[in-house]
Amino acid sequence: MVAAHAHGERHDGHMKTGPVVKEQKPWGIAAEPREAQRTVEIRMTDDMKFSPSHLDVREGETLRLRAVNRGKVMHEIVIGTREELAEHAEMMKKHPNMEHDEPYMAHVPPGKRGDIVWTFNRAGDFEFACLIPGHFEAGMRGTVRVRPA
Repeated sequence: MVAAHAHGERHDGHMKTGPVVKEQKPWGIAAEPREAQRTVEIRMTDDMKFSPSHLDVREGETLRLRAVNRGKVMHEIVIGTREELAEHAEMMKKHPNMEHDEPYMAHVPPGKRGDIVWTFNRAGDFEFACLIPGHFEAGMRGTVRVRPA
C-alpha cells in the first residue's frame, strides 16, 4: 500500500511529520487512523465513477475512507460541500498542477490506494468528488448523508 496523499504524504512522496491537522469543517473534522470505527472502500475508475457513490453515516462516526484507484490515470477523492467542491474544481482547471495537502483529500496514483480518516460530526448532506480537471465535470462525484445522532 502507498499512503496516498492524505494524513502525511505529499505529492512528491515524502512523509510529513507531526499530527494530523484538525480543523473543523462544515462536513466534519480530521481524525487519527486509530480512531476509525469502520473502513469503507471507495473504488475509483477511469469511467469517472466512484463505487459506492453514496455513503450513509451517523453523526459522530469516524470513518476510514479507503480510496482505491483501479484506473490507469491519477484520481483523487475530496470531501466537502457541493459549493466548495464546485469552486475548487473551477480553481483546478486554472491551476491543474496545484498541490493538495488537506486531511479531507487523497490523491491516488493508478493502482494505488489512499486513506482519509474523518469524523462526520455535523449532520447534513455532503459530497465527495475527484477534482482533477475534467473528472468532476464528467460526473466523478458521490454523496454522503450524515444522519443526526
